[in-house]
Amino acid sequence: MKTVVRMALVDPQDNTRSALKSLMLGIDTVWLEAECSRYDFFFDVVMQTRPDMALVALDSDVNKGLALVARITQELPDCNVLVISSSTEGSLILQAMRNGAKEFLSVPLKLEDVLSALERIRQTQMSRSGEGQVRSCHVITIAGASGGVGCTSLAVNLGCILARNEENSVVVIDLDFALGDSDVWLDIIPDYTIQDVAENITRLDYSLLKRSLTRHDCGVFLLPRPVQLDDNIKITGDQLRRVVALLKTTFTHLVIDTSKSFGPLDMAAIETAETVLLMTQLDLPCLRNVVRLMQYFEHVEGLTEKIKIVVNRVGLEDTQISLSKALETIGREIAWQIPNDFATMVEARNNGVPLIMQAPRAKLTRALEVIAEQLSPADAPKAETDDKKSRKGLFRFLGSGAK
Repeated sequence: MKTVVRMALVDPQDNTRSALKSLMLGIDTVWLEAECSRYDFFFDVVMQTRPDMALVALDSDVNKGLALVARITQELPDCNVLVISSSTEGSLILQAMRNGAKEFLSVPLKLEDVLSALERIRQTQMSRSGEGQVRSCHVITIAGASGGVGCTSLAVNLGCILARNEENSVVVIDLDFALGDSDVWLDIIPDYTIQDVAENITRLDYSLLKRSLTRHDCGVFLLPRPVQLDDNIKITGDQLRRVVALLKTTFTHLVIDTSKSFGPLDMAAIETAETVLLMTQLDLPCLRNVVRLMQYFEHVEGLTEKIKIVVNRVGLEDTQISLSKALETIGREIAWQIPNDFATMVEARNNGVPLIMQAPRAKLTRALEVIAEQLSPADAPKAETDDKKSRKGLFRFLGSGAK
């Protein structure tokens, strides 16, 4: 979890102050220390509570608000001031910054803008205190060149490997609304799903979002696809970006498993990511799709640079296309190879147990650990030596017969 910021706010207008309060209470990384309805009293409130941040709404009286900003900045320099106003006049923004405001946001506030401003102020605050830079969140989106190439297997197991480190907090998001099976991989019967997020997107806050997450014993959190097939479930790309923005302020890693449609929602997940893992196999249809997808991605500025090709099920059979031929076909470096180990993978999936718990010594598991280590070098611990295999869950009746 990232550092919590203690905040005090002032806004003489009751309706906008109430909205501000609700917004701030919905952010886990903000502790609302005090609220005030009078500019005249707010400085005393700040001196008594000594918050990390003061939020000043200017619209009731611009001159008093700006004077307050200057006074807080001069007499309490450790308190970062954030200013909001419905005016976007350059002269007002310049004056607020000259008076010491660290950020200027326009009303009505967008949650994404608030989160970004808080993050910038928090980074500055941590740097000045000598505590070092706050960890940023690494968003990893996994897309497939075809169905069944192992995207969900990689997403779930990569998330579980990263979550072993106690310093990490990891969420796996399943965007395959129709046929996603990340919940099966983790043997989870969720109380809430991404459907709950979709139905309440206009009032989404941390409390609702956290209720929609289900935690696995290994430490990873899951935001699963809907339990029932429902064509009425709609989430836009902008709404997904809002969900990601909320999660990024609290979690260190987001792993997003996309559908195979490459529609607006999938593309939003891809564009939002710092790293995109494009999964393929060494067969002609998959490699052909890799070429087609890369040509498509070239139309989005900056996208191709963050794509890493991952070849799954290497060694599946003698008739596979060779790696050298694959390189020649796609004209792009292969970042990682995952060996074929059908028996181990199927056993883990059928038992609802991630590979690091089911088969920690398997070559397949180690290959996924290498990916985690290279994506986040300081995050992934060494492989566990405990080879205990859990049989609990929905599929325990399969027992050893899954082999």
